[in-house]
Order: sequence, then structure tokens, then C-alpha cells
Amino acid sequence: MTHFLTDHLGRQVNISTVPKRIISICPAITETLFALGLEKEIVGRTKYCIFPKEIVENVPIVGGTKEVNVETIRDLQADLILAEKEENTEEIVLALEKIAPVFVLEVQKIDDSYRLIETLGLLTNREQAANRLITSCKKSFDDLSCKQNLNAAYVIWRKPYMVVGGTTYINDILNRLGFQNPFEKGELRYPSVTKEELADANLDVLLLASEPFPFQEKHIAEFQSFLPNTKILLVDGEMFWYGAKMLIAGAYLEKLKKEIEKSIK
Repeated sequence: MTHFLTDHLGRQVNISTVPKRIISICPAITETLFALGLEKEIVGRTKYCIFPKEIVENVPIVGGTKEVNVETIRDLQADLILAEKEENTEEIVLALEKIAPVFVLEVQKIDDSYRLIETLGLLTNREQAANRLITSCKKSFDDLSCKQNLNAAYVIWRKPYMVVGGTTYINDILNRLGFQNPFEKGELRYPSVTKEELADANLDVLLLASEPFPFQEKHIAEFQSFLPNTKILLVDGEMFWYGAKMLIAGAYLEKLKKEIEKSIK
């Protein structure tokens, strides 16, 4: 039996009542599916889907988030493919929907992550597990206080420098922590910026993420050379993933916030 459901982009998707063969092409979705107890149903994932460690290694790889092997996916005979608007391209979705139903989710804010979990529970007949996961994630995040008011930017790429803009989950986390992102007002979600633009932003804090570009200790001096009065920190980019990662991210973010507060005083 199948039924039509509306995905987060407003598309009508014809889905099996209880999908038995699921492919996820978004790392955070893959991790969340495992958290919902769907290890037997997951038949495909991207090379970037690395959580939960070791367990996920048993799932066949179908490519990356921006480029997939259509024939591999066809051979896996999925009855549901899960994608995310930001992580995956429209071209991929159009190609894959010729093979199997593709349900596209979208996350731009913390609350959207709860919607994602709820939707995954609905799609896979795991509503109770999804509700428990949402409750735990909210408990992890709701304790984050935001008394400070500091200018902060989050850098995801080098050559060119790219930062987090508005309408992104990461930007919503920055706001929750009491940070004001000078680059959130632009049209681009991940704008490229120059050294001069970073210097002119009057940043109190600069966060260098461990992924997608692997910023390391050696890069701090590079930024400090033109941001002499800015506190520069390396952060675990995986702690800024949505979905099941929120279970442990809350404690990490609270610790990060306190570290920044202590260093800025």
C-alpha cells in the first residue's frame, strides 16, 4: 500500500506505508535514522554518512552529497530515498525520483531539526521513537543560555574564505548562544568574504570549523594576523549538525559558550 505525503518543499511524494529499503543521502538524516532504530531498513548512504561510527560502515555507499552513483542506487531497489535541500542538489533529486520516491527535508533553524525528526518518524512508522528523541534533543538544547551579546562569525572554508550566513541551522545556533553574526543579513547562505570584510566586521569571536574544511591549529595564526583583537577558536563542526547529533551537541555548545565568556572578560 502507498500513500501521498507532502515533503518540506511542498512536493507530493508517493511513499510505501512502511518503507523497508531506505537510502539516505544526507549525513545528519542517516545518523537520525539509526537513532530511530532503523538499522535494518537503511540500505544506502553517502561516504560522508559516518555516524554512528562502525555501525554505519555496514551500509553500502552510493556516492557523496553532491554527486551520487545512480546505477548503484538503482541496484539497491530502495522504496524511499531521503534528501535535504541544502545538502543535496535539485539535479540529484530529479534523477533519483525516476528510480524511487524521494522525500526532501529542509532544516534552516533549530526548530526545523525537531520537524525533521518528527517527519522521519512519520515516514518510517517510528513516531514514538521520534517523540522520545525530540524530547531528549530539546532537553539538551533548551538549557543553552544566551546572556552575552558578541559579534561572531563561523568559517567553513578557506580559499576563498566562506562563512555561515542567515537562514542556516548553524546561524540559529550562534543566535541561541548569544552571538550576533554580521554576515547573516546577506542573500547567500554561505557567502565568500575577504580579509578586509572580516576585519571590518568588528568580530569578538571567530570560529573555525573542523569540517567541511579541516581547519587546524596552524590556521589560527593566519586569521590572527588580520584579526589581532579577535578571539579565534577551533570548533568541532560535527557538533553543529542537526538531528540526533543534538543529543550530545548541547553539552559541547554550553562548554564552548563558557570558554568564550571566560576568555572575553
